[in-house]
Amino acid sequence: MKFPILKDSKIEERYQSAKEIYADYGIDTEKAIEVLKNIDISMHCWQGDDVVGFENKGGNNGGTLCTGNHPGVARTPDELRSDIEKSISLLPGKLSLNLHAFYQENDGDAVDRTEIGPKQFENWCNWAKEKKVGLDFNPTFFAHPKAESGFTLSSADNDIRQYWIEHAKRCREISAHFAKELNDDVVVNYWIPDGAKDLPADRWAPRERLTDSYNQIFKDDIDSRVKEALECKLFGIGSEEYVVGSSEYYLAYTLMKKKLLCLDMGHFHPTENIHDKLSAVLGFLPEVLVHVSRPIRWDSDHVVILNDDLMSLCREIVRGDVLNRVYLATDFFDASINRIGAWVTGIRSLQKALIFALLDPTNILKDLELAGKGAEKLALMEEAKLLPYADVWNYLCLQENVPTGTAWINDISKYENDILSKRK
Repeated sequence: MKFPILKDSKIEERYQSAKEIYADYGIDTEKAIEVLKNIDISMHCWQGDDVVGFENKGGNNGGTLCTGNHPGVARTPDELRSDIEKSISLLPGKLSLNLHAFYQENDGDAVDRTEIGPKQFENWCNWAKEKKVGLDFNPTFFAHPKAESGFTLSSADNDIRQYWIEHAKRCREISAHFAKELNDDVVVNYWIPDGAKDLPADRWAPRERLTDSYNQIFKDDIDSRVKEALECKLFGIGSEEYVVGSSEYYLAYTLMKKKLLCLDMGHFHPTENIHDKLSAVLGFLPEVLVHVSRPIRWDSDHVVILNDDLMSLCREIVRGDVLNRVYLATDFFDASINRIGAWVTGIRSLQKALIFALLDPTNILKDLELAGKGAEKLALMEEAKLLPYADVWNYLCLQENVPTGTAWINDISKYENDILSKRK
């Protein structure tokens, strides 16, 4: 099927109409568009190769669960960069690329994770300069023999613990290099898989060791443009009963050490929502990192869609006027579908949710709430869902010279036919 291409004249006509409608509510669509253009979204690299990395010639096993075998997976750094570039060409706005440490480049000869440095990421850094995108970074505490016990930074084995401490220090060095070379903020996120499948006899000692490990990692000062975040989790495969880096642990530690708290949309109980946590933690923390994902029953990292959770997250960020205090990074992977389609669907969904939030009649809603007019407030919240934000979105895409409407689906189909289908 060939998806229709919207006429530029029709997009501009519909936008002018939408602009007038929003103006009736005191909303400036031009301002909303300009704000969205400058919201930096960190695009995760691991959707393109199913979280395998390039550390070993045969790939890495363990630590992740990416299902499916759709044709066209990126097998080399150049193929992955090509796929990322294609995805970026279909996205408006500002983007960074989020790298994991096991995406090092070494011609297939693995450099130990305690030995990596800027050299192994020189191609990524040069690429980022050329494409004018930022870089973020993550130590990789999984898919490694020294993570097989289920414990890394909290391990009772001091040799294993020191190994991962050294790895984290090397990742700090790489991140500082990125910040210097790109003259930009670099968000470094620490997630560890540490935990127990069943009832532990001692919940205290692993957390004491984890605190000591982080204190060693963060002992030396680092470039202020490096923003370090710590990611909490409720449970994981192999850590169903006990997670060392729980929500309470990381909230306390980040408050004490003035680090960023990372809130992942899939890392909490299914009845909990990230948007409700922002006003709580940002009352005490200067900044947070949000991993934008879509859990289905558990932390399953499905492709992000324009659902209620995403809309609520973006509305809360805008209503709280904290866009400059929240770093947004996507985190999902699906090997059962076209991977470029997964990237673009997820990131465009996040951007649509942001433009919807930026066009929200927040001031009127707050006034109604203060006046005790609950029915009127609820009614406007519902009617606002039908305001023509899609016409503003398409106009933004037109301005940014990326496909409007469903036309971008034609691009991924062609890329699959021309490029992905030839990868064997």
